[in-house]
Amino acid sequence: MVLPPPAPGLVVHFSYLWRNQFEQGEETGRKVRPCLIIAVGTRDGDLRAFIVPITHSEPPQGRGVPIPPKVKIHLGLDEQASWIIIDDLNVTIWPGFDLHPIPNRSGSFVYGEVPASLLRQVLTAIKALRPQPKATPRT
Repeated sequence: MVLPPPAPGLVVHFSYLWRNQFEQGEETGRKVRPCLIIAVGTRDGDLRAFIVPITHSEPPQGRGVPIPPKVKIHLGLDEQASWIIIDDLNVTIWPGFDLHPIPNRSGSFVYGEVPASLLRQVLTAIKALRPQPKATPRT
């Protein structure tokens, strides 16, 4: 299994920790799910990825971006409606312990990449949020 370098637009299989769960003292995500890397950077010599979750649960208006059916097919996701959540994010040292192989995908950690236009839409929506979401730290 080769771990890919993180890149904005990459969809990975990640144990996502919701902000409200973190604030209640939880330290690990309850569910491993597809998540979108929206940014990458370094801090204190560590490579870090900023990650937002993908869910089937429709978010309140203005809190998510729907994933077009063609993109879901391209990523190999199911046919149910899904959204990229924009008001909750994790930051992790790459690759960290929260990255997991996708079941039935020969040890791959990556679903694929979203189109640049969808990534731009997500980033624009995040920048428009007030207040800006706080990143939940993962180690």
